[in-house]
Amino acid sequence: MSKAPRHILSLSGGKDSAALAVYMRDRVPEMEYIFHDSGKELRETEDYLARLEAYLGKPIARTTSGNTFDHWLKVYGNMIPSNHRRWCTRMLKLKPFEDYVGTDPVINYVGLRADEDREGYISHKPNIKAVYPFREDGLVRADIIRILEESGLGLPPYMAWGRSRSGCYFCFYQQRIEWVRLKEKHPDLFEEAKNYEAKSLEHGGPFYWNANESLTELERPERMTEIKREWEESQARKRGAATKRRLIQVLCDDADEDEPEKSEGCLICSI
Repeated sequence: MSKAPRHILSLSGGKDSAALAVYMRDRVPEMEYIFHDSGKELRETEDYLARLEAYLGKPIARTTSGNTFDHWLKVYGNMIPSNHRRWCTRMLKLKPFEDYVGTDPVINYVGLRADEDREGYISHKPNIKAVYPFREDGLVRADIIRILEESGLGLPPYMAWGRSRSGCYFCFYQQRIEWVRLKEKHPDLFEEAKNYEAKSLEHGGPFYWNANESLTELERPERMTEIKREWEESQARKRGAATKRRLIQVLCDDADEDEPEKSEGCLICSI
């Protein structure tokens, strides 16, 4: 007799995986909830997961077993990860997930929505089958927000100060405006990120957290002012484009209400 599959949902601390946990709670009572804790999460993320855990009525298992970011940073010679060296995803997310699963047959629930145009690597192990309930049921961003609001959880609190993603506070996929907001909201964490960057450069690291601009350069007051201005201008252009799109929708009723949302980053970190 073949072994019954385990049902596992990986939480990132983001809105989509949290909403999926709420959505699936009563549909799959035997669900296991896990979180790959890098040891470098925002305090808001930890608080949000604690509230989600209370809502689910069962523990969220931590999978990293003490081998957090600082451990793997030493293993990789103090070279901070980057878009070209994503050892953080491999060692802090994928490896703990596959170790937790082992050889058991597993159905892995992933929070990709029906309005997203992205794919991502979770695992290629043959015993792991990924399923996408939101896509299968046609749920889009507005549905995810509704699910979270109706549950009482609401959106992750870091979104209130303008951060768009979960994951490590120094994630190299952050936009420059998010670095500025981290500096303003959590100056202690910004300083830690600077220290990691400086130490990596001392050991020959070729990358900054933020592409070709160091955090020391980015935090200059005039540079932060420039980044804010550029961001506000880009938001104004988007609002203008959205207004024009709505006019087109009035004239042409087969236009989509919303364009599919696109996002860059590690799927297992940011959903």
